[in-house]
Amino acid sequence: MVTERTIPTSYSNTAEISREEGLRVYEDMVLGRFFEDKCAEMYYRGKMFGFVHLYNGQEAVSSGVIQAMRPGEDYVCSTYRDHVHALSCGVPAREVMAELFGKSTGCSKGRGGSMHMFSEPHRLLGGYAFVAEGIPVAMGAAFQVRYRKEVMGDDSADQVVACFFGDGASNNGQFFETLNMAALWKLPIIFVVENNKWAIGMAHERATSQPEIYKKASVFNMAGVEVDGMDVMAVRSAAQEAVDRARSGEGPTLIEALTYRFRGHSLADPDELRSKEEKEIWFSRDPIHRFETYLTEENLASAEELKDIQKKIQGVIDDAVEFAESSPEPDASELRRFVFAEDE
Repeated sequence: MVTERTIPTSYSNTAEISREEGLRVYEDMVLGRFFEDKCAEMYYRGKMFGFVHLYNGQEAVSSGVIQAMRPGEDYVCSTYRDHVHALSCGVPAREVMAELFGKSTGCSKGRGGSMHMFSEPHRLLGGYAFVAEGIPVAMGAAFQVRYRKEVMGDDSADQVVACFFGDGASNNGQFFETLNMAALWKLPIIFVVENNKWAIGMAHERATSQPEIYKKASVFNMAGVEVDGMDVMAVRSAAQEAVDRARSGEGPTLIEALTYRFRGHSLADPDELRSKEEKEIWFSRDPIHRFETYLTEENLASAEELKDIQKKIQGVIDDAVEFAESSPEPDASELRRFVFAEDE
């Protein structure tokens, strides 16, 4: 028998969103889902190599948090499941796909691949292959914002940092050390735990003495929030409150989003450890389908408009693949370039 953690009450009944923003968030979620589906196809066709970790099912977390910020101005620090975070940050689908193909036109110039997306123009601080590796990096970005504002007198330094990581990372030392420092210094950072129940093949409940991660915030005198990570309105509302708190100088927030990945840990994972019953429970909570229902029931969009968005996004994905396939490989003469900071 599958035992499931009680999902917190949704914000959807009280949260509000404009038609324009609702369609923008929906488009972002569909872009993430369609992109990842195409990645699976390209991987199995031998167009991508190495490990590829897909985000299917978790779109409400990326869109709900990043679209509540100022994409292109605020900072985002990702994990090895970083393609959709990059897209939500505004990195063009062409550049993300080309990076996955290892091409020179990729956002990391073909050096990063699936797990190391990076884009300085879009304030994407990187994807990180090691669990919890990005948490202290995100805190460093938040510290420089406060330093610029308070020490250097830069009034424009009001950026917020969103730091994404999984439930497994919350058992690593960087998590505790960084949360402690961020709370002490009241840094403008949001720690977003994408709790999809599984750290590769380890069930979350078996790996931690306190499965409710958001409660760990209280140890650091930090705001901790639990949200339904399959409801983009719930995530967005929690993120808006956290962004306002951070930007006003009130310090960090720990958001635990209860979500689920619809595919295996990576495309090399046969996904035989999770039960069929558990998967069916979470498949029925598909965040995109739920948001479609919300938009139509609230008369913010018609079914035809949503289908038009899907067609538009499919065109974006097809173009991204064509661009990636036709892009050049990195030149061997530039093997040592882009290892350290450069002017270009």
